[in-house]
Amino acid sequence: MTKKYITNITQGAVIAALYVVLTVLFVPISFGAMQIRFSEMLTVLPMFTPAAVPGLFIGCLLGNILGGAVIWDTVFGSLATLIGAFGCYLLRKNRWLTPIPTIAANAVIVPFVLRYAYEVTIAIPLLMQYVMIGEVIIWEKCLYRFF
Repeated sequence: MTKKYITNITQGAVIAALYVVLTVLFVPISFGAMQIRFSEMLTVLPMFTPAAVPGLFIGCLLGNILGGAVIWDTVFGSLATLIGAFGCYLLRKNRWLTPIPTIAANAVIVPFVLRYAYEVTIAIPLLMQYVMIGEVIIWEKCLYRFF
């Protein structure tokens, strides 16, 4: 194994662990129709390392499991994070565009999970707005801090 491979595995593992801790630590606001996941601040990391993409996916998967999410949330919520992280990685050369994939993936996928897995009766377009607002709040804090 090369040093770069070990570095990538280690970075991905640390990012996954941080995502889990931040999700589980703030369970009351990490889940629900209006959710603000502090762990989503980590979705900026694909701009700096490709190891963040699998790290965020695994972290979200484990965070959802340990946070008590139902299977559909665990699967589709984690896929939304994977799509967003990969999109952020692809757009890494333009830091102002990097929030778009994460915000969009979550705003499109998570409302359907909330509606059909948790039986939230709020209209899908409104749920999309709720999720988007939560993501924008986190990204605004993230961009303000890092840039």
